[in-house]
Amino acid sequence: METHQILKLLTQTLSPDSSILSSATDALDSLSLTLPNFHFSLLSIIASGEDQGVKLAAATYLKNFTRRNTDVNCTNSSTSKEFRDALMHALLQVEPPVLKVLIEAFRAIVAVEFVKSNSWPELVPELRSVIENSDLICNSGKSQWNTINALTVLHSLIRPFRYFLNPKLVKEPVPPQLELIAKELLVPLLAVFHHQVEKASSVQGRVDVETEKILLIICKCIYFTVRSHMPSALAPLLPSVCSDLFKILSSITLEGGEAFVDAHSLRRKMGKRGLLIFCTLVTRHRKFSDKLMPDILDCVSQIVKYSSIISKLDFLSERIVSLAFDVISRVLETGPGWRLVSPHFSTLLDSAIFPTLIMNEKDIAEWEEDAEEYMRKNLPSELEEISGWRDDLFTARKSALNLLGVISISKGPPVLASSVSSKRKKGERNRRKDCSSIGELLVLPYLSKFPIPVDSSSKDINEYFGVLMAYSSLLDFLKEQKPGFTATLIRMRVLPLYKDSFCQPYLIAPANWVLGELSPCIPEEMSADIYTSLLKVLTMPDTDKLSCFPVRASSAGAIAKLVENDYMPPEWLPLLQMIVGRISDNEEETSVYLQLLGTVVEIGSENVAPYIPDIVPSLVGAISRCIPPCPDPWPQMVERGFATLALVAQCWENSTPEESEENESYVTWVSRRTTIAKAFSVLLQRAWFRPFQPMEGEVALSTVPSVVLG
Repeated sequence: METHQILKLLTQTLSPDSSILSSATDALDSLSLTLPNFHFSLLSIIASGEDQGVKLAAATYLKNFTRRNTDVNCTNSSTSKEFRDALMHALLQVEPPVLKVLIEAFRAIVAVEFVKSNSWPELVPELRSVIENSDLICNSGKSQWNTINALTVLHSLIRPFRYFLNPKLVKEPVPPQLELIAKELLVPLLAVFHHQVEKASSVQGRVDVETEKILLIICKCIYFTVRSHMPSALAPLLPSVCSDLFKILSSITLEGGEAFVDAHSLRRKMGKRGLLIFCTLVTRHRKFSDKLMPDILDCVSQIVKYSSIISKLDFLSERIVSLAFDVISRVLETGPGWRLVSPHFSTLLDSAIFPTLIMNEKDIAEWEEDAEEYMRKNLPSELEEISGWRDDLFTARKSALNLLGVISISKGPPVLASSVSSKRKKGERNRRKDCSSIGELLVLPYLSKFPIPVDSSSKDINEYFGVLMAYSSLLDFLKEQKPGFTATLIRMRVLPLYKDSFCQPYLIAPANWVLGELSPCIPEEMSADIYTSLLKVLTMPDTDKLSCFPVRASSAGAIAKLVENDYMPPEWLPLLQMIVGRISDNEEETSVYLQLLGTVVEIGSENVAPYIPDIVPSLVGAISRCIPPCPDPWPQMVERGFATLALVAQCWENSTPEESEENESYVTWVSRRTTIAKAFSVLLQRAWFRPFQPMEGEVALSTVPSVVLG
């Protein structure tokens, strides 16, 4: 009877009628508190129901119910063995869509009862038995256990483990649960993994989806294991594991049509996971992977060559190229791997890194289609993040830039002035003070081969876009150079782009970014020239065919960085007026200018304060025009506008002179404060007392007596 009632309510939660859905959800919440076997009833519906929608609803509710009732801080077992067994039984048999939801309930329990309190000792042996007897492992064809479901459970079992689970320990040992998983479950599966890799490699052009899914899940299990620790049972098998990963990666072709992408997406996901494993081995488990370095580098070197067609790759393929660059960076950053990579620096730069940086047809198409989206993907999305792209955009260009930066600060062979200086003194064997950096020996000479464009030749513009991108990655290298080195580079290779005769938006946007990136290295005497150039393009107008938003936004970011690095503009009022004048109802653009204004006010403080009364009326008017008729919720731009006004008001208050009726400056300050207060008052009245446009059935605000207005 209870199960039938719950089933009826779950069916009602699928109703498009929001009132029915809400009522059914409330009833389920009530039953979950009063029925002791509520969770068992949900499992029963999941296991025996026929309606897929209802089963998904039951799995979703069980997931939320379990999360609410599982205390992550609890060290004692709180879930009955009967429920755990029933949940496992269901997990091993449900369909993929239901499994995807239901596994979340399992993870919540595992995190507490297996990982934290180690109070589920039977889990590993039971799961081993299930895997050994599952349909695709035992090959009997009659097993009640689904292999992919069982491996998904294993993946969820490994995933919660993290290093530094116990921060009190100086060197944290491998958790005994993870050691047990590796010995009893993962190591036996590596034989299956090897066999399936051999099988998949021998079948040309054909893809068995079930085999690919098994391989992908095992790859994930390996990754989450080594990401955390290195179990003793797994360490000796790393050469065999990496050999299988090499075969997987060598079997991937990253280019192809849509049909090819669909058929081989699982293999590509395996390749991505394999590269993540290499990154982890290089960074976290170097003593186990040192001997594997040459083979790992040979493997990823073949992948980064795809950078020559990067504009033709889909997101997943580009992510694979990106990770291949990351593997090389990690090898360079962690010790002796430098000797393995250094002979290939020139080839890497010419055949892999620079082709990734060049502006391509995909960049141009994305800019022309949606300049704001292009800005978010390819140039800094926030003024405070001028140093790079958003972390959630894993692009090959971002990884190539990172690798170029690492290469540029690597040291080359010693530069010796004479035979006398070449005599090595005792104790200087490992000193590299007199070694020139690869940035000086290779990177800058290579980039200097590309001349500044003098006309609108697309090839020259596209290549110089790559040059500017490359310069932006050289900050650490340039910090090590003599004073004036960066100034010469900017004067000769960047500032000429701002001439009226040639002011190409595709190049000005990255040039702005370069100037912002290199602002910590800019000599004080050059800051004024750079500021003038940036100010010139801060309001670059759109053309008939092209939005110049990336130019304006990157200029705002660079000016902010210049101010943050202690450059004080010679005239503050024109800058403030220019910024305020750009505020409009365009949310993306206005957000950029509001952030710049906030930075200028906060850093410029005492210098800006005298001009605040001059800009407040215009700023208030711009924000006021953006307040919608129904301000619930307000646009994000309006919220940022009020936050910026708060900074402006605070700056003005901090400039208060000594209070005295005889103090002329104080009298003037009070008078001007009145002007600011009136402007703020008008804005607040407009925001708080704006006539509300009622929906049908609601009462208009104007018809309700107001105690505020009397």
